Amino acid sequence: MEKSFSETVDSLKTIYNFSAEDLQILERVDAAAEELVTSEFDHYLKRELNTDAPKIAKKHGILGLPIDKKYGGLGANPLVSVLAGERFGQVGLGFSTFFGANVMLGQMSIQMWGSDEQKERYLRPAAAGDVIMAFGLTEPEAGSDPLSMKTSYEKKGKNFVINGSKYFISNGSIAKAMVLFAKSKENSNEISAFLIDTDKNGFNVDMELKEKIGLFTSDTAMLSFHDLEVPEENLLGTLGGGMYVAYSSILNGRMGVASACTGVIQDCLNSTVNRARERIQFGKEIGKHQLVQEHISEIVQNLEKARWPVYITALKALEYNKNPTNELVRELDQRSAIAKKIASRAAWESADHAVQVFGGFGYSLLSPVGRHYCDTRVTRIYEGTDEIMELKIAGHVLGKGFRAF
Repeated sequence: MEKSFSETVDSLKTIYNFSAEDLQILERVDAAAEELVTSEFDHYLKRELNTDAPKIAKKHGILGLPIDKKYGGLGANPLVSVLAGERFGQVGLGFSTFFGANVMLGQMSIQMWGSDEQKERYLRPAAAGDVIMAFGLTEPEAGSDPLSMKTSYEKKGKNFVINGSKYFISNGSIAKAMVLFAKSKENSNEISAFLIDTDKNGFNVDMELKEKIGLFTSDTAMLSFHDLEVPEENLLGTLGGGMYVAYSSILNGRMGVASACTGVIQDCLNSTVNRARERIQFGKEIGKHQLVQEHISEIVQNLEKARWPVYITALKALEYNKNPTNELVRELDQRSAIAKKIASRAAWESADHAVQVFGGFGYSLLSPVGRHYCDTRVTRIYEGTDEIMELKIAGHVLGKGFRAF
């Protein structure tokens, strides 16, 4: 394993007893990350989707990382999963975004809510890397407030018919299957989740969003649905229970974003330390200048601030898996919000510090810190904005009567 990643895993051995299988999974993750570096760099500079990434991930068998072995996954527990997310974050957030939408949102939704038949039909091929998944919740007027979505469904015979649009959907134009959320045409308070095949009539990719600030190697699309027919057996979870699916999935998504952000901070630290030791200005290495050391100190502190809330959340998820209770769900919701808020902000700030240390070269996509600087801004928006995380954190402490949104 890459040295800093290996040291991270070793540091956790005092609080968690990793099995030989856990360590083998992390070795596999590390090998995939090493192979992804060059292709991510090449495609990023061309501002294009990294079409090699799914192939590399499939080659290393990591696209079913947290999925149960009986459906072809690796069965990685939450702590191993966030460590994997951290390693992927060191490569860049383009791959992490692809992985998060495909696995942590798409596949995990089916694992938690799908029927046996749905798991065989969708989850098994997705875990094998044969099907890329997406998660269709966000709309032009429904981001932080999913209850205001306009995409609708109505029952016609044995099918549901869906009409509407989705916005900023990761993997939207490359997915073969999608978890799609829609509101009942008859009851605006009823939201349901569906599994849809993207090759069906009525599914449209209106635009591949290329004019992004960053995340050039991941796919982002605008989608629309015109009389899209979905068989009733593709209802995911219960009719009207779509928000349960969404909220539980987003909890996994938040953990994925937070862990990837810790990886970004680690890479910013590695890159900045190397730069500070090697670059000479005013007759000495820039690392000997006090103000440069201040930037490095801030990155080190950010790494510590971000990493441990993520690990604690993962350990709570482990506890929940063994003993699922409503109390633990509420605690997980709170802890995942804290981890995501701290890690995403710390990653963005760390990238800014790293660019400053790199100087002019840092303001270039040729530098890893320049790419991190562009990519990290979106982590404070997707899977819950900073503002929504603040409200969730405070609201959990104050109680239901103080719900602010």
